[in-house]
Amino acid sequence: MDESVAKLDERFSDPGAEATPWATAREVLETAQVSWVTTVRADGRPHVTPLVAVWLDAAVHFTTGPGEQKAANLAGNPHVVITTGCNSWDQGLDVIVEGEAKRVTDRTMLERLAAVWATKWDGQWRFGVVDGGFAHPDADLDGLVLVFAVKPAKVLAFAKGPFSQTRYRPS
Repeated sequence: MDESVAKLDERFSDPGAEATPWATAREVLETAQVSWVTTVRADGRPHVTPLVAVWLDAAVHFTTGPGEQKAANLAGNPHVVITTGCNSWDQGLDVIVEGEAKRVTDRTMLERLAAVWATKWDGQWRFGVVDGGFAHPDADLDGLVLVFAVKPAKVLAFAKGPFSQTRYRPS
């Protein structure tokens, strides 16, 4: 993503509002404590769930168990929306990433991702790296943890106070 692709949508912005710089939107993605992923069920209905996501190498990454609804949905339709921000009306920045979720299985990348996840919530998100994904460190949650990357097809940032909508397209 490049700042030159940021475009203010004046239809949804206060008069005089400016486009949010890409660096600001990216910082929200990098520092978010909680995000929400929207996947599509086999019958077309949306499925939304909170999760801890990380930003690395120009992509949002998230995890799911192979038996979870997210995994079933992604097996049939890789299109997702990742949302993060704050729930205040008049302050903060909400960021939405649209794209396709692709499974991450490369061990070197998984090790890099595990290191980034370990920085979340004061180190409470720690994963071991195994063939094909992560191993959950909690003994009560046995099994493989699938890891997905979402390279943005489109990113929207919604600033509050003043209100603005900025759209970013990958360069």
